[in-house]
Amino acid sequence: MKTLTVFTPAYNRGYIIHKCYESLCRQTSKDFVWLVVDDGSTDNTAQLIKEWQKQDNGFEIKYIYKENGGMHTAHNTAYENIDTELNVCIDSDDYMPDDAVEIILDEWKKYRENEKYGGMVALDVDSKNFNVIGTELDETIKNFNLDYYYNHGGLGDKKLIYRTDVIKKYPQYPVFEGEKYVSLAYKYRLIGKDYFLGVINKPVCVVEYQENGSSMNMYRQYLNNPKGFAFIRKINMQYIDDKKRNFIDCIHYVSSSIISKNKSFVKESPKKLMTVLAVPFGLLLTVIIRIKAKKLMKVK
Repeated sequence: MKTLTVFTPAYNRGYIIHKCYESLCRQTSKDFVWLVVDDGSTDNTAQLIKEWQKQDNGFEIKYIYKENGGMHTAHNTAYENIDTELNVCIDSDDYMPDDAVEIILDEWKKYRENEKYGGMVALDVDSKNFNVIGTELDETIKNFNLDYYYNHGGLGDKKLIYRTDVIKKYPQYPVFEGEKYVSLAYKYRLIGKDYFLGVINKPVCVVEYQENGSSMNMYRQYLNNPKGFAFIRKINMQYIDDKKRNFIDCIHYVSSSIISKNKSFVKESPKKLMTVLAVPFGLLLTVIIRIKAKKLMKVK
């Protein structure tokens, strides 16, 4: 059995997923499986993957097709079908440096015997000039935790590599009818309360943000997936011990609740008084979101 599963959720990315595939072909270590979870693509994604499966790439390619449900449901499907010791998500518009798998597996030797470690965290770099996204990791932090890192000045996306047995211990991402977005931070936040992450202060993923990607269309995401956003705001209020951050989450929670027409949002909030105080700001944020989303629609 291989040690690592590289899994890639894909939705109509046939025009660019070859970059991910080609980077896997170049890996200096082939101790991995590539799992592609096709989230209802209507382009040539399936044909590409099936053609690559016929080639001698030095690694196994698994392909699963599912109805379109959003990134978080693709992660649910991936975790149900991964049986390797470790797993890492590389998005369909991203790719790995040639030695990324080798780096991951070498670094894991430092932590694998310690049950307190649920995985590792590594760097992302951008595809234009290969600069580190955000800040580098602080290797002096003992018992590394993502919330601690971000609450003490850490910035930017990071690549997370998890033990498969650990990530399967926690609930799946919830699915809200008519919505297709729930923050992936949900599982990461739960895991972070019980496990530490080993630090790899090296890049293992090259990131290219797409104009049709979720991170580039957040205002429309707020409008289209308010229940999903309200859900993660409640999780943040419960798990993040920072009053300023809690109040910001309350504001967003109020806004998402207004958009979803949930009249019971104060009753359902983990921080009821703070939520009441956030109502005026939540109303203002809702207005801003609607204006921004409308402008994005006009640009399209």
